[in-house]
Amino acid sequence: MAAALNAIQGFFDNYGDPRTKDWFLMSNPLPTALICATYVFTVKVAGPRLMANRKPMELRNVLIAYNLFQVIFSSWLFYECMMGGWWGEYSLSCQPVDYSDKPSTVRMVNICWWYYFSKFTEFMDTIFFVLRKKDRHISTLHVIHHGVMPMSVWFGVKFTPGGHSTFFGLLNTFVHIIMYAYYLLAALGPNVQKYLWWKKYLTTLQMLQFLAIMLHAFQLLFIDCNYPKAFVWWIGMHAVMFFFLFKEFYKQQYTKPSKQAAGAQSKPSVNGSSKSSNGYSKQSDYYINSNGLSRPDLVHRATAGAH
Repeated sequence: MAAALNAIQGFFDNYGDPRTKDWFLMSNPLPTALICATYVFTVKVAGPRLMANRKPMELRNVLIAYNLFQVIFSSWLFYECMMGGWWGEYSLSCQPVDYSDKPSTVRMVNICWWYYFSKFTEFMDTIFFVLRKKDRHISTLHVIHHGVMPMSVWFGVKFTPGGHSTFFGLLNTFVHIIMYAYYLLAALGPNVQKYLWWKKYLTTLQMLQFLAIMLHAFQLLFIDCNYPKAFVWWIGMHAVMFFFLFKEFYKQQYTKPSKQAAGAQSKPSVNGSSKSSNGYSKQSDYYINSNGLSRPDLVHRATAGAH
């Protein structure tokens, strides 16, 4: 067993990028895999059990601060991706990985690691759902999206930090700026929420993101480019998977009215909001009682993230 582990570690040491070899969590994929597995167990098993006999936590101010942080963090990541190569230096058709120590190259390598790290911070999206007992929001799409991304990005930072694959991070950080800005506005309360009519267009933007990533990655299967074909498939197939997951989410949310929603629409409205049997109106995204709106609820997060 020890010999096998040493051989595996030797593979990562010999073939990985020496610039990231000694960086935090970059020695081998095991720590990242364990963190991702712990995340899934926490949000699907341990967390709901812990909260089963407890009241939902009121985290409005925490959510405002968290979403503001993510807007700022995503904006910085996007800016660094641009300055590290995509603002005039990189090619959209073919961008090999530069393994030199040129300042702009090292800048991109650094931002690749920070993008990887950002995927762990996005675990808090789901943790907040657990603490607020929004278990119905912890969908298969949500958990797969958040649980897979750190592991996926790890291999890029380990072997190909920079170059063609960073287009994924460029688009993803841009989408996250808009996404977390939406969540921030939603957390501010009903006076702001009534202007957030563009929720479904956010999901559309996420699907367009994955289409663009697919086209950008798979073009290298048809042209000569000094970029590893294995990572072309790795990135492209991730985009395919997420595109169809988000497409199914869009279909369920916006093109197939649920029986619950249909039932809610047939009941009397209170202050313009349809009241459901459990006191929650999906149409308005508010909790309501017999006196009308009592407090805002955050809208459902499809990703959080691409995530």
